[in-house]
Amino acid sequence: MDLGIRGRSAIVCASSQGLGRACALALAQEGVDVVISGRTPDTVAQTTAEINALGGGRATAVVGDVTTAEGRAALLAACPTPDILVNNSGGPAPKMFAQTTEAEWRDAVERNMLSPLFLTQAVLPAMIERRFGRIINITSAMVTTPRPHMTMSAAPRAGLTAAMKAISLDVARHNVTIHNLLPERIDTNRQHYMAQQAAKRENISYEEARRKQVESIAANRLGEPAEFGATCAFLCSDLAGFMSGQNVHLDGGSYPALL
Repeated sequence: MDLGIRGRSAIVCASSQGLGRACALALAQEGVDVVISGRTPDTVAQTTAEINALGGGRATAVVGDVTTAEGRAALLAACPTPDILVNNSGGPAPKMFAQTTEAEWRDAVERNMLSPLFLTQAVLPAMIERRFGRIINITSAMVTTPRPHMTMSAAPRAGLTAAMKAISLDVARHNVTIHNLLPERIDTNRQHYMAQQAAKRENISYEEARRKQVESIAANRLGEPAEFGATCAFLCSDLAGFMSGQNVHLDGGSYPALL
């Protein structure tokens, strides 16, 4: 299937590893030029080299923190008018609400709500002018199924979801679409970290925590990063132009509600 985006350009935030990397790889395989970003120079360089070796879209490395004004400026300097923006940032540590601090909340809101909005605001005018834009926000299943130990993830991302829905209604007529990808148990380093935290929190072994991760998914397996990336690439395609403002669960069929 030709997604019709060969030759397009994309900024993929926090894309040197994990879900961001999966999205960048899928887009590059479709011929999209991608900006690879992250805070660790070696990891950014390695991912950039791996994507360039595939012979698809060209990858450009940017080292920086997307949650800072300086980091966002570096991304826009590398790709001032992207056709595609994938907003992504590392999630906060799992912690019960009573244990959270004001500083942690401010960081979570900056990281998982304000930074994606500021970057979106920067790229929208050019997308509207050329009548093509695709914005994907990697959020979390916690937006629709909050858990007591994930309030710092659920709240800022729910706020981002509401703001993006409002924006999507305004820009759809310009062929600019916005979607949110809500992962649950995609097998990246984040899930290993979450298993380690669960083991400590529940006083169980790491192996037991991993087993419980699998059992929490209706498909009885963890998701593959490539599956996540492929969904992102499709939503960025010409073929998905009549979809916008959607929350897309990638969770092995685990989301329990109708809406």
